[in-house]
Amino acid sequence: MEASFPTTTLSVGGLQFTALEGSRSSARDRRRPLVLCLHGFPDHHRTWRLQIPALEEAGFRVVAPLLRGYEPSSQPIDDDYHTIRMVEDVLGFIEYLGCLRVHLVGHDWGAVIGYQVAARAPERLSSLTAMAVPHPKRLASVAALRLLPRQLRNSWYMFFFQLRLLSDAALRRNDFALVDKLWRDWSPGFTPPAEEMRLLKRTFRQPGVAAAALGYYRDMFDPITRAAATSRALMRATVSVPTLALTGADDGCLDTRLFDLMRSEDFPHGLSVQRIAGAGHFLHQERPDEVNRRLVDFLRRHEPGDVGCD
Repeated sequence: MEASFPTTTLSVGGLQFTALEGSRSSARDRRRPLVLCLHGFPDHHRTWRLQIPALEEAGFRVVAPLLRGYEPSSQPIDDDYHTIRMVEDVLGFIEYLGCLRVHLVGHDWGAVIGYQVAARAPERLSSLTAMAVPHPKRLASVAALRLLPRQLRNSWYMFFFQLRLLSDAALRRNDFALVDKLWRDWSPGFTPPAEEMRLLKRTFRQPGVAAAALGYYRDMFDPITRAAATSRALMRATVSVPTLALTGADDGCLDTRLFDLMRSEDFPHGLSVQRIAGAGHFLHQERPDEVNRRLVDFLRRHEPGDVGCD
């Protein structure tokens, strides 16, 4: 049965973003510390359905928005999907929600965006939790090069998505069968609920959503614009907030050994890298109890007093 959550609309930068909220996110609960959850690809905000109740039970308020482009109301006229724009969106969410700072939790692209938000505006975050994507600063090291052949094979889809007409058509073909394939490959042995995959594909069927989702990968390879240069600079910057990095031991998208290259000196306020056994790329859905336990423990240990929202 579909788990139902209240929704709210975040108005930022002339765009409208639908967000899931926990059932306790009423006015009387706005002083609870806020956890802002960002999804990845191919996914949407319901990816956090197994975390929202646990975080609420632990005393947190939760907001999980759809990312830029994942609904018609958040698709910019200029089709700009450089990560710096999503950073600006997230900072806008925090401002719109009236928060001094939040705990930011991101999976996949949400983790990529999270690293950049932490580099751009660390004063707005109490902590960062990044799932399934390591910080990229050390990925050009000699140690990383040893993993390159396998990782290039795993990352075939990034290059395929640069073929605009072909990949656009391929993503939509056979009821988004490519989405099913990526989930199977990235989380071997995991079968997500059929109803949840139906709802996910409903998101991707909305006008412009599939093209927007692929736009993230295309703008990532943009070699010339200022937005691209700013995004790349943020990806190399120090992360000055307490950070938890979670990786599934069986991730078929990003080799879990890449997380071993992360260095504490790039995280002066603390870094904890933790590996979840028996999980792949979608670790928070595959092992929700284990992920929730580690997440709640981390958030509770990094909770300043002035975290409420107006």
